[in-house]
Amino acid sequence: MRLSVIAATAIISLAPALAQTTGSISVSAARATDARTAPVNASFDAFLKGLWPQAQARGISRATFDLAFRGVTPDASIVALTKKQSEFTAPIWGYLNSALGGTRIPRGRDAAAENAGVLAQVEARYGVPKEVVLGIWGMETNYGSFKGDKDTIRCLATLAQIRYRGDFFRDELLTALELIEKGHVERTELRGSWAGAMGHTQFMPSSYMKYAVDWTGDGHADIWTSTSDALASTANYLKGYGWVPGLPWGLEVTLPERFDYRINKASFSSFAAAGVRRADGRPLPASGEGRLFFPAGHRGPVMLLTENFDVIKKYNSSDAYALAVGHLGDRIMGRPAIQADWPVQAPRLDKTGLQEVQRRLKAAGLYNHDADGRIGTGTREAVRQYQLKTGEIADGYPTPALLAKMRDAR
Repeated sequence: MRLSVIAATAIISLAPALAQTTGSISVSAARATDARTAPVNASFDAFLKGLWPQAQARGISRATFDLAFRGVTPDASIVALTKKQSEFTAPIWGYLNSALGGTRIPRGRDAAAENAGVLAQVEARYGVPKEVVLGIWGMETNYGSFKGDKDTIRCLATLAQIRYRGDFFRDELLTALELIEKGHVERTELRGSWAGAMGHTQFMPSSYMKYAVDWTGDGHADIWTSTSDALASTANYLKGYGWVPGLPWGLEVTLPERFDYRINKASFSSFAAAGVRRADGRPLPASGEGRLFFPAGHRGPVMLLTENFDVIKKYNSSDAYALAVGHLGDRIMGRPAIQADWPVQAPRLDKTGLQEVQRRLKAAGLYNHDADGRIGTGTREAVRQYQLKTGEIADGYPTPALLAKMRDAR
């Protein structure tokens, strides 16, 4: 799976250029003295020595292996970036404002017009709406304006050596070597973001291997310089993860005054019978089902999401990212902005508070993940179950008031 799935923090998808350059540390500064450099190089040499048998088992030749790692050293700036990610705690409305702000929407409309033909053909072949493909392209590289300029092999090797995210980056590194071995890409073309994602829509090597498309028919699936290949590859990726044609990714809705918050996932017809209405006044879809999502609690916007929202999350597991992709695509197509007000003045939990909520939920048997201080799907569902048990409005959103109630319940 591609990088964004791994790096689900908002900063990566919010501003690709920023994510790939912020926190950069000069390599020369990181190697200030030979005494400091020697242990690092020795450790990296040992890593490469251990990697070679695994590469050989995948059919990588010694010539390709040596070519790939010629002159490569660990990148200290990448190690620093992995530590910065976990501290990112922007509220979702701030994330969306930045993601859709500036020229992102008008640039998306220009990109839609410039690529209208291929987008229509890609949509017809893969069943993925052009606006969703545009939303991903816009979020990942601002429509190709910044695709990353780091050496992919060096980035992946750095992350693999420190075992960031376990074996994930080692496996991606080996796949990148396969791309060279099989002639999919030249060694010098392997450039992208600091965590190994490449091209217009930031594919990881394994995603390239599985989903890259030679749309132009020139014998090379070129996600780096061919817009057509990249857009088709993105649609193929989403189709491969189960995109349902004709089903929206999600809708903004309003709830009736005495809504039964025990209703969370149901058919569109059941939601309509319960008084749920689209915010834009149009009817809910005639078929299909969705689930309610309160990105900032019941005092903020309410979304009715479908399984296609979860498909977008295969690109990046962050709810904020998937919401931004879907909403950006809608805005490019001229659909309205999210209409409900965000509770910008409401008290929010910081990372420490969220971790405490997660630990208390875990102690109550409602949560079985790490207390990482991030609000993800598991945390939201655990909070919702706690709220149902305690008679609170079950919006799945942790607040300072909820934490206070948990503490009082001891």
